[in-house]
Amino acid sequence: MISLSIAGPIAIATLCQPPVNAINDAWVMRLNEVLDELEQSPDVAVLWLRSSERVFCAGADLEFMRARFLTEAGRELMIAFTRDLQAVYARLERLGMATVAEIGGAALGGGFELALACDLRFAADKAKIGLPEARLGLLPAGGGTQRLTRLCGAGVSRRLILGAEIVAGNEAVSLGLVQWMAPAAELQAATRALVERIAELPRAAIAACKECIGAAMTGDGFEVELAGSRMLLGTPDTQSRVRKFLEKE
Repeated sequence: MISLSIAGPIAIATLCQPPVNAINDAWVMRLNEVLDELEQSPDVAVLWLRSSERVFCAGADLEFMRARFLTEAGRELMIAFTRDLQAVYARLERLGMATVAEIGGAALGGGFELALACDLRFAADKAKIGLPEARLGLLPAGGGTQRLTRLCGAGVSRRLILGAEIVAGNEAVSLGLVQWMAPAAELQAATRALVERIAELPRAAIAACKECIGAAMTGDGFEVELAGSRMLLGTPDTQSRVRKFLEKE
């Protein structure tokens, strides 16, 4: 369903539920378990989220939806499930390490919402990306309307969500949905190079930078910057790195 391997500062979470990594209650529970383990792994600086399937994640499990949406009680269960999905994606977003999504295939609906909860996204040129829920008379309620709007602005968000538009990886870069794009054959190596570069950075600095960026999205983060700087200046790792830099200069 979701496997996790940790090697030093790098954790790799692999979506491995054939054929399309469909999302259901058990999937959400497993993602929470993965996050539990990562939160107890202070040496991990970066989480690399990828898929073992041709699809990154195609969104909600169709059988799961079919069993619920016809009755009022079932629909309430779907709302409860969506609330749980929002909560686990919020945990991923707050994780005190860098998070990188490698999007090698389709990332649609809840699957793209998963990628949006990550800090960084690297997509294959032919990957299909979008939030097409409006085609079914629904909306992307796993945080999609909120994170996409914050990331790309209301104009792009309206284009994709109101138009139920699906774009390829190369256009996703130009719209700001992902930060990088590579040919499918080169995607894993390119993402690995990014992950390994981030893994060289101190976890405390990454976590503090993420907190400051988050504060910028919600209000005044200048005091958060000062508090983070004060904390980092007192850590042995920062002191050692700065000392070496100054000596070299």
